[in-house]
Amino acid sequence: MQSIFIQYVFLILIILALVMIANKLKLAYPIILVLGGLALSFTSAFSNVTIDPELIFFIFLPPLLYEAAWQTSWKEFWRWKRVILSFAFPIVILTSCVVAFASYTFIPGFTLALGFLLGGIVSPPDAISATTIMRQVKVPRILVSVIEGESLLNDASSLIVFRFALVAVITGQFYFSQAAGSFFLVIVMGTLIGLATGMIFYWIYRWLPTTPSIVLSFLAPYCMYYFAERFHFSGVLAVVAGGLLLSSKRQQMLTYQGRVQGTNVWSTIGFVLNGVVFLLIGLQLPSITRQVEDVSLGQAIGYGLAISFVLLIARLLSTLGAAAFTRFMSHFITVADRNPGWKIPVIFGWAGMRGVVSLAAALSIPVLLQDGQPFPYRNLILFITFIVILVTLVFQGLTLPWLIRKINPSDKYGPIAEYEQEVIIQKKIAKYSLQFLEERYSEDTRMNEHVGNLQARLKIDFAFLDREIAEIKDTKENSLINFQRIYLEMLEHQRKLLDQMNHKAEFDEELIRKYLSLIDIEEFKIREKLLPSIEIN
Repeated sequence: MQSIFIQYVFLILIILALVMIANKLKLAYPIILVLGGLALSFTSAFSNVTIDPELIFFIFLPPLLYEAAWQTSWKEFWRWKRVILSFAFPIVILTSCVVAFASYTFIPGFTLALGFLLGGIVSPPDAISATTIMRQVKVPRILVSVIEGESLLNDASSLIVFRFALVAVITGQFYFSQAAGSFFLVIVMGTLIGLATGMIFYWIYRWLPTTPSIVLSFLAPYCMYYFAERFHFSGVLAVVAGGLLLSSKRQQMLTYQGRVQGTNVWSTIGFVLNGVVFLLIGLQLPSITRQVEDVSLGQAIGYGLAISFVLLIARLLSTLGAAAFTRFMSHFITVADRNPGWKIPVIFGWAGMRGVVSLAAALSIPVLLQDGQPFPYRNLILFITFIVILVTLVFQGLTLPWLIRKINPSDKYGPIAEYEQEVIIQKKIAKYSLQFLEERYSEDTRMNEHVGNLQARLKIDFAFLDREIAEIKDTKENSLINFQRIYLEMLEHQRKLLDQMNHKAEFDEELIRKYLSLIDIEEFKIREKLLPSIEIN
């Protein structure tokens, strides 16, 4: 037990080092983690570290889905709901069908049921790599919104296809009408269970004295997932639905401390869990390669490359076809965009990297059938899945930034530039605050010196931001950017002063730490307001 603990400590340290390398190279960290895991797999130091599919599905998946749902914008999700739902359900099923018939055609001995099993495994794209890359390269907001929204739902649809295909392989029977009815039942009931569980937690937050709200938030995704899976419904959709519900009500159910702590804690947890899982994917290479017995290693690699190519073409055709279908349907119904063009669909199609859910699903295939016979082509399916993850993650992940720069899509969905939106938001906050003080506390602004100073500062901010809106259209190097630079430099000097004071016996270190924390909060505020046109270190 102690040696295993030490191994995982070393894995965390390796993850941090690889992420620093990824940041230095300006690459998506999942790519570097998988390649790092591959390199480590050739050593004996971590040979006994394996992925347990039950561990992935129950321990890792609920918090990762919950964190993703918590960060997802409901407004953007609802705005692009047709695109998200089409890629999360119909196109995942279509991709599964394409992979099923392709593998049935060119893999000797492969049945159609095994093809659908493989299709359900490799059909869902993983959003972590794509969104990490897209935040490093300037892209229209729609791309990130749709990919994040799709990733919340496509795992559910693919795992449902996987579940039905697995039953068909094990039993040798498949009834389409029964499967179709069960498919919708699993989706609807999973969503309802998630919403019901989310409402229970909402009322607990609202009416019970739950000071440690972060601890309570850890229980929510596991309860949602467990209750849905306990009755054989979609635990993934339960966590997504419940997470979106609680995310939309965070202002009503959490205090300011809970919101700040929750965001920081969950982002850290999501980062660590994703880092561990992507590194473990790379570490699985030797064990997966040793298990391939049905065909030669060269043939297995060829099958994996072929399936990867099929997936890439199928997704590209799906995105372009969805854009053409949207344009056609705009003549009959109201759509979010009457003419999507080809640039954004191509980038969206290229961003279909596969990840941890695919590998966990493949690992969960039973070793033996009910009659004690070995599960047909299990090891080959597992190897193909690994090749698909590796090829799509590394090849598409490394070429996606180049493709984005080459195509250079325009953001026609955001008419106001992001840095201009920042200034407008700050100006409106200042204006509303002034109106509030003048209407509610006009007497206090005259009699109370502190309230008067607050009003004077707001007036200066409002006038300053009003001028800034005009200046910002002419030049990016304006007085607001200069102010931000000076302010951050001043905060750093304040830290140095407090550090010097802390060396003197007359000052209590707890108070020094308190004011250092306040400076950190102030820096956080100014950096969040920082215009994206500059970078201050």
